[in-house]
Amino acid sequence: MLDVHRTHRATIRNHSQVAESLDRHGWSASKLWNVANYYARSVWDDTGKIPDHGRLKDELKSHTNYKGLHSQSSQRVLEELAEAFTSWYESDDDRDNPPGYRKQNYYDSQGRRVHEEHPRSTVTWKQNGIKHDTTNNRVRLSKGANHKEHPKAWEYILVEYETRPGVTVENLQQVRAVYNRQKGRWELHLVCIEEVETPDAPGEETAGVDLGICNFAAVAYSTEEADLYPGNRLKQDGYYFPKEIAKCDDSGGDRATQLHHTWSERRTHVFHSLAKHIVERCVEKSVGRITVGDLEGVRDDKNGDATNWGRHGNLDLHGWAFNRFTSILEYKAKVEGIEVVEVSERDTSKTCCVCGREDETQRVERGLYVCEECDAAFNADVNGAENIRLDINTSNSESSASSDEDRSTGWLAQPGVYLYDLSSGFQPQDQVVDCKP
Repeated sequence: MLDVHRTHRATIRNHSQVAESLDRHGWSASKLWNVANYYARSVWDDTGKIPDHGRLKDELKSHTNYKGLHSQSSQRVLEELAEAFTSWYESDDDRDNPPGYRKQNYYDSQGRRVHEEHPRSTVTWKQNGIKHDTTNNRVRLSKGANHKEHPKAWEYILVEYETRPGVTVENLQQVRAVYNRQKGRWELHLVCIEEVETPDAPGEETAGVDLGICNFAAVAYSTEEADLYPGNRLKQDGYYFPKEIAKCDDSGGDRATQLHHTWSERRTHVFHSLAKHIVERCVEKSVGRITVGDLEGVRDDKNGDATNWGRHGNLDLHGWAFNRFTSILEYKAKVEGIEVVEVSERDTSKTCCVCGREDETQRVERGLYVCEECDAAFNADVNGAENIRLDINTSNSESSASSDEDRSTGWLAQPGVYLYDLSSGFQPQDQVVDCKP
């Protein structure tokens, strides 16, 4: 059996009865974030190191703001902050700032700030803080110690929810209360585990995936076919959102927070859409194994120093969560019985996948690879994907780039191109009319 996580969005039927309690917990989450943020910045200033989630918990577990939420909910806030600091620390873009404080400013008619307050942050309850009534579609969410003003029977928030028709909520693992600023109300995200039969692999063919800067993904199949997925949408968002965030008066304010959230949501949606499309194509082509280039060290040159890809290149590289995409691809492939394996990317971009000649000068342009040995010219990213599929750095690979077999090269030069469409996901290039933001 295979455990599959599903997230169901739900509206709150008794919103007027629980809104105040959810507001308090949302504000408490923001206060805890700010206290932990201040502590993390202090440690960074003193030691040059970022405290991890465990140290944040040890330091703040007795703090009054930690008790504003259920203990597991407080832990999740600290995990998110630690993840945000790690992302900032590993960034190659000098314009990036450390995680901001969560506050919302209000101004008078002359543009003067009159007061500020904490925005409503997302609150996460894990299993120990949840009791689920499947018969009546209700969840009891444990309150933080600071909000238990009533007798014991009211130490929880009783939320009645409604999902879209046909959805059954079972094996509930996590509940996230998310404040929708546009609608001015809370909604629930219900994370469940479903057990499904482990499927057989669609076949015994292989596919190789090369992740990169210009084309986010290039996929080569053993059927001598290839697909390209340009990163236009991600690059456009990568330029647009940082500029808009930079215009905000307060990097931790409501406007900046909303922009960060929208940017993250759009990127995640593209990743899910892309992974789904690649897996569907693999099922069509009887693929049972996907090899993905391991990008560990992609930021470093041969001496171990940070590679300078240029101002736009560094921004693009940082804007793409390669590990995040690989995790999504692995999850979606597993549901179809397809194995995903990370392999070394060493020399895959400078080795000819047809004859095996290795020469850094053969990649004459970003999108063109020309081999002087076999007089072939083809798409450089597809060449890398095919070398990853062949796993040229492993001696027992199914084939070899230096094989003497007579191979066709036309497919290497003319891959299928898929662009992201806002309404329908990835579609063939000639079917996407408008791919602007």
